[in-house]
Amino acid sequence: MAPLFEHLDCGRSLLACFTLACLYVGSLYVWKNDLHRDHPDVIRRRFTSVLLVSALSPFYLWLWSDGMDKTWVNLLNSMGCRSEGLISASVLPLLLTMVLFLGPILQQFLDCPWSFTDGLKVAVDPKIWVICLTDIRWMRNHVVAPLTEELVFRACMLPILVPCMGPQKAVFACPLFFGVAHFHHVIEQLKFKQRRVDDILLSAAFQFGYTSVFGAYTAFLFIRTGHLVGPVLCHAFCNFMGFPPLAAAVEHSHRLFLVIAYLTGALLFLYFLHPMTDPFIYTSDAVGLV
Repeated sequence: MAPLFEHLDCGRSLLACFTLACLYVGSLYVWKNDLHRDHPDVIRRRFTSVLLVSALSPFYLWLWSDGMDKTWVNLLNSMGCRSEGLISASVLPLLLTMVLFLGPILQQFLDCPWSFTDGLKVAVDPKIWVICLTDIRWMRNHVVAPLTEELVFRACMLPILVPCMGPQKAVFACPLFFGVAHFHHVIEQLKFKQRRVDDILLSAAFQFGYTSVFGAYTAFLFIRTGHLVGPVLCHAFCNFMGFPPLAAAVEHSHRLFLVIAYLTGALLFLYFLHPMTDPFIYTSDAVGLV
């Protein structure tokens, strides 16, 4: 990462990341209300909070830097905000993620009531996009959450963690803050008594697991490509797809085809993981950190 963070020890680095995670999650609860998290008023207020924290996070990162070169250009480069290799960084990580989701994509295609032509028309219809962009929950799941979470939990935390613990350990340490941050959903579920307590805790543990794995993947993408845009787009895509419906695939009428598709996607993903994230594709001065 950038040299301006090379003097941070791991204790201070972990404290910095923990504090930033608390600021992000805490900003969701500065508003007093008794409404569900999906209520439009709650979403609008939380937009204000997380966007403010995200806007201030580069300043927070700058304050924690110890190096001599504290220029904003160097800081933004450390955060993955750069123009070199931008097109590759916008396309290749997303394609790689779509390869991983080959099974779920084909499963959705088989279950879709529309023909391929009709589905394509819907996908490119400007009216549909206007509906999506005016849907506040759609905006939360596919725009605001991916952008702010990747900015705070990847672009601002990894430049702090990598210099003290190395890229490999940082890839697995950084997502822990991301996974723990999602435990705040437990508070809301208990407050509104949506399910039994043991079901809520089991769901929270499962969510911690897959958000941590996903966080490790986007951290890997961030370090390998040196760009923020790839993790943001992959995050939005994964939010759109949701967790792969494995149980439904096993019980599907085209079970064998889908099982092969799931396995093929996973194998192709592993095969192309390093070639498609080769640092030299994205920037001329990149080095293979992971």
